Amino acid sequence: MPYFDAASSAPLHPVARQALLAALDEGWADPARLYREGRRARLLLDAAREAAAEAVGCRPDELTFTPSGTRALHDGIAGALAGRRRAGRHLVVSAVEHSAVLHAAAAHQAGGGTVAEVPVDGAGRVAPGAYAAALRDAPGPTALACLQSANHEVGTRQPVAEAAQECRAADVPLLVDAAQSLAWGAVAGDWSLLTASAHKWGGPPGVGLLAVRKGVRFAAHGPADERESGRAPGFENIPAVVAAAASLRAVREEAAAEAERLRELVDRIRTRVPRLIPDVEVVGDPERRLPHLVTFSCLYVDGETLLHELDRAGFSVSSGSSCTSSTLTPSHVLRAMGVLSEGNVRVSLPLGTREEDVERFLALLPDLVSRVRGQLGAPRREEAATAGSGVASPAGGGEEAELVVDSLGKLCPIPVIELAKVIGEVPVGGVVTVLADDEAARLDIPAWCAMRGHEYVGERPAERGTAYRVRRRA
Repeated sequence: MPYFDAASSAPLHPVARQALLAALDEGWADPARLYREGRRARLLLDAAREAAAEAVGCRPDELTFTPSGTRALHDGIAGALAGRRRAGRHLVVSAVEHSAVLHAAAAHQAGGGTVAEVPVDGAGRVAPGAYAAALRDAPGPTALACLQSANHEVGTRQPVAEAAQECRAADVPLLVDAAQSLAWGAVAGDWSLLTASAHKWGGPPGVGLLAVRKGVRFAAHGPADERESGRAPGFENIPAVVAAAASLRAVREEAAAEAERLRELVDRIRTRVPRLIPDVEVVGDPERRLPHLVTFSCLYVDGETLLHELDRAGFSVSSGSSCTSSTLTPSHVLRAMGVLSEGNVRVSLPLGTREEDVERFLALLPDLVSRVRGQLGAPRREEAATAGSGVASPAGGGEEAELVVDSLGKLCPIPVIELAKVIGEVPVGGVVTVLADDEAARLDIPAWCAMRGHEYVGERPAERGTAYRVRRRA
């Protein structure tokens, strides 16, 4: 069964498995002890730290192993904010950071700090100079800035080196979340802190990396501990740490060849999916992106249903859609980009993905999307401009003609489907008002207008939900 969700968690690398099994026999003792077994464990831990530090591009004594990537982010942010509390209490993050960063930012704000989100463009990328502007416009001195190296949902690479330079000029440390990109190479730029997670590159779960450059003010969060320089309390999981470091080195050795091969497979998906399936939007930067990841959204599609259909067909993929079992609100990444959220599919290919599996995915996908659209009663493209559903009546004629569609209580993509069915009932220049209380409508109705050539007039509060107004132009 093809597994196409490496961005969530990559399959365990063979080198990780071998190193883990060997370290279970050799690295079980306390590395703080001076007897033989302890010295053996300490040698394994030190060697793993050196290997991981080389891959990160830092000194071994700057690197800490944590229980997870999320823990590394939370501890890195909390430690940097605490270390610089006299400098200021302002935090700057991008709008598309991993939820762990946004949760840490919310906790900081709840504790009396201030937070600013740097916006992104339609491809999910921070603009050059955006961090300099955010630091310049801050309400007070900034303690820390955070920026991911590459986005976890759409694959867009961020201008980390430029942002680091802007932060350095303002004497503000930059924390980089490198979870998605570290397997493909070291992060460029003069960053101050960096985090990553082993299960993203084929290491075992439960191992994170936190690098803190010398000279960066840092105060460990919580009670002090003698382990890991006081930054990660508790007994080190040496077998998992050894496996994480060994697999990172192995993946890096394969990275150049695999990046070229997987980029070609992803390019096939990016190019052919919109040709094979009508009304599909491929999102993310087409060039400055991770080599193994592609995300697209299908109009008139329930994301959760499509994922179940793909699972039954033997493909494991993920989604940032509003209609998934894990959330009923649109992905904050897609929302920040202002792109279509319904029917969202993220394909992230693990190392070794076979060409024939990608071809089979492309062969099956059109029928699956068509089936889901049929189940929802979505209009076909040739019918969308003229079909009427009888759910609303014109309020007038001519330029002022207006229909009101009541989609209250209905989840995506139903409000958009109902809009598509009635748009032909008003003349060119007429307005359709959609009443909806599903948050996804705020993204998907404007996106539908852009795809269909109609004018999105705007939204206004309604007695219940929100009224979204669309003027027929096509």
